[in-house]
Amino acid sequence: MKYLIAWIILFQTNKDIPPLNVKVVDYVNSVLGMQVASGECWDLAAAALDYAGAYLDRSNQKNIYVFGKSVNPRSAKIFPGDIIQFENVKLEYTRGNAIYTESMGHHTAIVLEVLEKGRYKIAHQNTSFSGRKVGVSEFNLGDVKQGEVIFYRPYRNK
Repeated sequence: MKYLIAWIILFQTNKDIPPLNVKVVDYVNSVLGMQVASGECWDLAAAALDYAGAYLDRSNQKNIYVFGKSVNPRSAKIFPGDIIQFENVKLEYTRGNAIYTESMGHHTAIVLEVLEKGRYKIAHQNTSFSGRKVGVSEFNLGDVKQGEVIFYRPYRNK
């Protein structure tokens, strides 16, 4: 009975996720621990969007990448499969008695799981902890002290 309840909860949660987002997450799960393309952070998002049949605006690649339709995480629901672009971001957070800081000058990640509003499990590569292979870490929007964090929802180009 408890397995049936767990399946129902999982099914109810997943049915709300846009279909392209589901495909993005499926792709990411298939490459965890592996290097995608040249191992640059944006390669993971580009490959996931390609796998999902979603649009990638390649015209802005020397500036801010555009991975779909911009979504405001403060007013709209964020889903697994949404893509995050970090621009000149500085994070500061406390773990135990230590204060940590991280910088992301120009970085791309994919939401793998929404833990709660503003807190996500993200997949990315070209990081200090997983190198050029796809790894998973936690990201808390409340830890952002400066910079711009842009969320994108995958969509099909008509």
